[in-house]
Amino acid sequence: MEEAIVQRRSVREYRPEALTLAEVGQLLWAAQGITRQGDYRSAPSAGATYPLEVLLAAGNVDDLDPGSYRYHFREHALAPLLEGDLRKQLAAAALDQSCVKDGAAALVITAIYERTTGKYGQRGRRYVHMEVGYASENIHLQAAALGLGTVAVGAFHDDRIQELLNLSPNEHPLLIMPVGKPY
Repeated sequence: MEEAIVQRRSVREYRPEALTLAEVGQLLWAAQGITRQGDYRSAPSAGATYPLEVLLAAGNVDDLDPGSYRYHFREHALAPLLEGDLRKQLAAAALDQSCVKDGAAALVITAIYERTTGKYGQRGRRYVHMEVGYASENIHLQAAALGLGTVAVGAFHDDRIQELLNLSPNEHPLLIMPVGKPY
Protein backbone atom coordinates (compact mmCIF):
# COMPACT_ATOMS: atom_id res chain seq x y z
CA MET A 1 0.00 0.00 0.00
CA GLU A 2 2.78 2.44 0.90
CA GLU A 3 4.34 1.93 -2.52
CA ALA A 4 1.11 2.96 -4.31
CA ILE A 5 0.85 6.08 -2.14
CA VAL A 6 4.46 7.04 -2.88
CA GLN A 7 4.01 6.41 -6.63
CA ARG A 8 0.68 8.25 -6.92
CA ARG A 9 1.06 11.39 -9.01
CA SER A 10 -1.20 13.40 -11.25
CA VAL A 11 -0.33 12.26 -14.77
CA ARG A 12 -1.47 14.29 -17.77
CA GLU A 13 0.59 12.76 -20.58
CA TYR A 14 0.09 9.23 -21.84
CA ARG A 15 1.69 6.90 -24.34
CA PRO A 16 -0.63 5.97 -27.24
CA GLU A 17 -1.04 2.40 -25.97
CA ALA A 18 -4.19 0.48 -25.20
CA LEU A 19 -5.33 -0.41 -21.73
CA THR A 20 -6.43 -3.96 -21.10
CA LEU A 21 -9.99 -4.72 -20.14
CA ALA A 22 -8.64 -6.19 -16.89
CA GLU A 23 -6.92 -2.88 -16.04
CA VAL A 24 -10.09 -0.92 -16.73
CA GLY A 25 -12.11 -3.41 -14.69
CA GLN A 26 -9.74 -3.03 -11.75
CA LEU A 27 -10.03 0.77 -11.87
CA LEU A 28 -13.82 0.59 -11.96
CA TRP A 29 -13.83 -1.86 -9.06
CA ALA A 30 -11.54 0.48 -7.09
CA ALA A 31 -14.03 3.31 -7.63
CA GLN A 32 -17.27 1.53 -6.73
CA GLY A 33 -16.79 -2.23 -6.64
CA ILE A 34 -18.34 -4.53 -4.06
CA THR A 35 -16.02 -5.36 -1.19
CA ARG A 36 -18.41 -7.14 1.15
CA GLN A 37 -21.79 -8.83 1.11
CA GLY A 38 -24.66 -6.35 1.24
CA ASP A 39 -23.38 -4.22 -1.64
CA TYR A 40 -20.74 -2.51 0.50
CA ARG A 41 -18.38 -0.79 -1.87
CA SER A 42 -14.73 0.15 -2.13
CA ALA A 43 -15.33 3.82 -1.23
CA PRO A 44 -17.09 4.86 1.98
CA SER A 45 -20.55 6.37 1.64
CA ALA A 46 -22.55 8.36 4.19
CA GLY A 47 -25.32 6.09 5.44
CA ALA A 48 -24.50 3.62 2.64
CA THR A 49 -26.53 5.80 0.27
CA TYR A 50 -24.05 5.39 -2.62
CA PRO A 51 -24.88 8.43 -4.75
CA LEU A 52 -22.02 7.92 -7.21
CA GLU A 53 -22.17 6.39 -10.66
CA VAL A 54 -19.13 5.63 -12.81
CA LEU A 55 -19.15 5.89 -16.58
CA LEU A 56 -16.36 4.92 -18.92
CA ALA A 57 -15.46 6.74 -22.13
CA ALA A 58 -13.37 4.08 -23.86
CA GLY A 59 -11.24 4.89 -26.86
CA ASN A 60 -8.25 2.57 -26.77
CA VAL A 61 -9.10 -0.45 -24.63
CA ASP A 62 -8.32 -3.97 -25.83
CA ASP A 63 -11.43 -6.09 -26.43
CA LEU A 64 -13.80 -3.15 -25.89
CA ASP A 65 -15.42 -1.14 -28.66
CA PRO A 66 -14.92 2.63 -28.46
CA GLY A 67 -17.91 4.18 -26.75
CA SER A 68 -19.36 5.12 -23.42
CA TYR A 69 -20.43 2.60 -20.83
CA ARG A 70 -22.02 2.59 -17.38
CA TYR A 71 -20.38 0.48 -14.69
CA HIS A 72 -22.77 -1.93 -12.99
CA PHE A 73 -21.10 -2.74 -9.69
CA ARG A 74 -23.26 -5.75 -8.74
CA GLU A 75 -22.31 -7.64 -11.88
CA HIS A 76 -18.89 -5.97 -12.23
CA ALA A 77 -19.91 -5.31 -15.82
CA LEU A 78 -20.18 -2.53 -18.36
CA ALA A 79 -23.46 -1.59 -20.03
CA PRO A 80 -23.07 0.20 -23.37
CA LEU A 81 -24.52 3.70 -23.59
CA LEU A 82 -23.21 5.33 -26.77
CA GLU A 83 -21.11 4.02 -29.64
CA GLY A 84 -17.97 5.74 -30.85
CA ASP A 85 -14.95 7.38 -29.30
CA LEU A 86 -16.10 10.38 -27.24
CA ARG A 87 -12.71 11.42 -25.85
CA LYS A 88 -12.29 14.47 -28.13
CA GLN A 89 -15.77 15.76 -27.33
CA LEU A 90 -15.22 15.06 -23.65
CA ALA A 91 -11.95 17.01 -23.80
CA ALA A 92 -13.70 19.91 -25.56
CA ALA A 93 -16.26 20.03 -22.76
CA ALA A 94 -13.34 19.94 -20.29
CA LEU A 95 -11.94 23.25 -21.51
CA ASP A 96 -9.83 21.51 -24.17
CA GLN A 97 -7.60 19.71 -21.71
CA SER A 98 -5.50 17.42 -23.87
CA CYS A 99 -5.09 14.79 -21.15
CA VAL A 100 -8.79 13.92 -21.51
CA LYS A 101 -8.49 13.09 -25.20
CA ASP A 102 -5.01 11.56 -24.92
CA GLY A 103 -5.80 8.96 -22.27
CA ALA A 104 -6.76 5.52 -23.51
CA ALA A 105 -10.02 5.97 -21.61
CA ALA A 106 -11.64 8.32 -19.14
CA LEU A 107 -13.71 7.55 -16.08
CA VAL A 108 -16.51 10.02 -15.46
CA ILE A 109 -17.86 10.07 -11.93
CA THR A 110 -21.38 11.40 -11.57
CA ALA A 111 -23.72 11.80 -8.63
CA ILE A 112 -27.40 11.48 -7.99
CA TYR A 113 -27.60 13.80 -4.99
CA GLU A 114 -31.11 12.72 -3.99
CA ARG A 115 -29.81 9.35 -2.84
CA THR A 116 -27.96 11.11 -0.05
CA THR A 117 -29.95 14.32 0.46
CA GLY A 118 -33.08 12.20 0.89
CA LYS A 119 -31.56 10.91 4.12
CA TYR A 120 -29.46 13.88 5.25
CA GLY A 121 -31.11 16.94 3.70
CA GLN A 122 -28.93 19.53 2.01
CA ARG A 123 -25.99 18.56 4.20
CA GLY A 124 -25.93 15.38 2.12
CA ARG A 125 -24.44 17.35 -0.78
CA ARG A 126 -21.27 17.72 1.30
CA TYR A 127 -21.19 14.00 1.90
CA VAL A 128 -21.47 13.35 -1.83
CA HIS A 129 -18.51 15.63 -2.50
CA MET A 130 -16.50 13.85 0.17
CA GLU A 131 -17.39 10.52 -1.41
CA VAL A 132 -16.16 11.52 -4.87
CA GLY A 133 -12.84 12.32 -3.19
CA TYR A 134 -12.66 8.84 -1.69
CA ALA A 135 -13.52 7.17 -4.99
CA SER A 136 -11.04 9.26 -6.98
CA GLU A 137 -8.23 8.55 -4.52
CA ASN A 138 -8.98 4.83 -4.84
CA ILE A 139 -8.69 5.21 -8.63
CA HIS A 140 -5.40 7.10 -8.24
CA LEU A 141 -3.94 4.43 -5.97
CA GLN A 142 -5.15 1.55 -8.14
CA ALA A 143 -3.72 3.25 -11.24
CA ALA A 144 -0.36 3.65 -9.48
CA ALA A 145 -0.40 -0.01 -8.41
CA LEU A 146 -1.05 -1.02 -12.05
CA GLY A 147 1.68 1.24 -13.45
CA LEU A 148 -0.93 3.53 -15.03
CA GLY A 149 -1.42 7.27 -14.81
CA THR A 150 -4.47 9.40 -14.13
CA VAL A 151 -5.45 12.87 -13.01
CA ALA A 152 -8.60 14.33 -11.47
CA VAL A 153 -10.18 16.87 -13.83
CA GLY A 154 -12.83 19.07 -12.31
CA ALA A 155 -12.78 21.91 -14.85
CA PHE A 156 -15.53 21.24 -17.37
CA HIS A 157 -18.91 22.48 -18.52
CA ASP A 158 -21.42 20.37 -16.59
CA ASP A 159 -24.21 20.89 -19.11
CA ARG A 160 -22.02 19.78 -22.02
CA ILE A 161 -20.96 16.62 -20.19
CA GLN A 162 -24.58 15.88 -19.28
CA GLU A 163 -25.62 16.29 -22.91
CA LEU A 164 -22.67 14.37 -24.36
CA LEU A 165 -23.22 11.36 -22.08
CA ASN A 166 -27.01 11.63 -22.24
CA LEU A 167 -27.32 11.84 -18.45
CA SER A 168 -30.70 12.20 -16.80
CA PRO A 169 -31.45 15.66 -15.33
CA ASN A 170 -30.84 14.41 -11.78
CA GLU A 171 -27.41 12.91 -12.58
CA HIS A 172 -24.59 15.43 -12.25
CA PRO A 173 -21.00 15.06 -13.48
CA LEU A 174 -18.44 15.67 -10.72
CA LEU A 175 -15.10 14.47 -12.03
CA ILE A 176 -13.33 13.21 -15.14
CA MET A 177 -10.33 10.94 -14.73
CA PRO A 178 -8.43 10.17 -17.95
CA VAL A 179 -6.30 7.04 -17.68
CA GLY A 180 -3.38 5.82 -19.71
CA LYS A 181 0.13 4.45 -19.68
CA PRO A 182 2.47 7.23 -18.60
CA TYR A 183 5.65 8.20 -20.43
